[in-house]
Amino acid sequence: MNLESLVVFTKGFLTVIYLMTFGLLCIFGLHRYYLACLFNKYKNQTPKPKKKLNKLPVVTVQLPIYNEMYVVERLISSVCNIDYPKELLEVQVLDDSTDQTQEIAQQIVDSFKIQGFHAHYIHRDNRKGFKAGALEEGLKSAKGELIAVFDADFIPPKDFLRKTVDFFSDPKIGMVQVRWGHVNLDYSTLTRAQSILLDGHFVIEQASRYFGGRFFNFNGTAGVLRRECIESAGGWQHDTLTEDLDLSYRAQLKGWRFVYLKDFVANAELPVDMNAFKSQQHRWTKGAIQTAKKLLPQILKSKDLPIQIKIEAAFHLLGNFSYVLLLLLLFLMLPISYLWRSIGWEKVVLLNLFAISTGTISVIRFYIITLKEVYGKNWIRYAKYIPLSIALGTGIALNNSRAVFEALFSKNSEFKRTPKFAVTTSKDNWRTRSYTTSKEITTLIELAIGLLFMFQTFYAIFMGYLGWIPFLLIIQLGFLYTSILSIFHGWRRLPVTINPLEFGPKPALTKENNL
Repeated sequence: MNLESLVVFTKGFLTVIYLMTFGLLCIFGLHRYYLACLFNKYKNQTPKPKKKLNKLPVVTVQLPIYNEMYVVERLISSVCNIDYPKELLEVQVLDDSTDQTQEIAQQIVDSFKIQGFHAHYIHRDNRKGFKAGALEEGLKSAKGELIAVFDADFIPPKDFLRKTVDFFSDPKIGMVQVRWGHVNLDYSTLTRAQSILLDGHFVIEQASRYFGGRFFNFNGTAGVLRRECIESAGGWQHDTLTEDLDLSYRAQLKGWRFVYLKDFVANAELPVDMNAFKSQQHRWTKGAIQTAKKLLPQILKSKDLPIQIKIEAAFHLLGNFSYVLLLLLLFLMLPISYLWRSIGWEKVVLLNLFAISTGTISVIRFYIITLKEVYGKNWIRYAKYIPLSIALGTGIALNNSRAVFEALFSKNSEFKRTPKFAVTTSKDNWRTRSYTTSKEITTLIELAIGLLFMFQTFYAIFMGYLGWIPFLLIIQLGFLYTSILSIFHGWRRLPVTINPLEFGPKPALTKENNL
């Protein structure tokens, strides 16, 4: 093959790869558009229990924690403040901690025991199975027929059980999930941008799947599960990093039905550290692909499932492949445009630009619908953060693509928790607190990609490719914002020496100290 033939082949090959990548991304984009349409169709519907329970069941609330000294008091106190008969409420603090959290949690549990609560402190000397292992261990001694789960950063509303347990009057209901809210929404631009991405999932995706009769998942926290549902589905398993997603699909394959309450909210902390956010996204992405490898073949082969459930399950479990496709598209976008212009395909370039613009507008529409649902008439206040949210979603493409390939090639990794710092207002300083997140080499690659697209932006201006400028600006903003903030948040001041009692409960009144 001579040089000229090689050049022609290379141009053709790159064009085919680009068109295939773009086509697949368009399919994912159309699916998101479909979910938005499905949401608009059902958004005014409100789930109702089959009937009101005549006799309230015993509920075990499981609180899996690992090194959570700053939020453990708030967590346990809010759970014990839930409006439910004390004799029917069991609280399990499942503590795998290796730091002062052990002492703090034990003191808080003892305090509530004195007040008559059925509270138990369960500590493991190892993290076998990580969160799934802790939940599995707690289930062995749990007394409840219903199991509620809350992660350390959540603040359960007082009426949480009152608004969820009656759904279990239907014996076919295996789980009730409520929507996540954000206690520190306005802490920073990062938390505001994150909230839009997360609300898109909880407001539109989860609600659309539920109302449309598709499979959807328990989100690992802020939900109630029937114990029989957990056990009949094979229990908590820890061969994926998303034990909640894994159990959800296994349970629904067994015939259990799930309920989603989009209008009932349990608040939690959003990560304030970019490195923590990326670690969380990596875990969720990798776990979803692991679950797809584990269960999707069984789902697709099932003769009992309707085709629409199979298709939605495939989109749901494989959705994170879009990060790999996005990354590939970003690197090919401008070179392909130049290539097509060089061979006289100006109309194809314009068509390509139009298609990308249409896709971007559909994403913006998706998040506008989300904001209107969450904030009502005040949605405009947060609309200005949509471009940053899109940029952030682009900036983590490398981080999440790495997670996809780690799952595909079965690379083992531990369950990396997302540090919580009890940060709710701009006055709270998390940078002097203990707990750090690992710093990845991908941060430097993200920075290099951001600089590359900055160069491409200047090149596009020079060449007159003005239609590409908005997209190039979003891309470079995403990678530069993600990488620079990762570096900045990685420079932490030394943590302040703390007294465990500072974060523990006030001493409970007893007959002796009340005299």
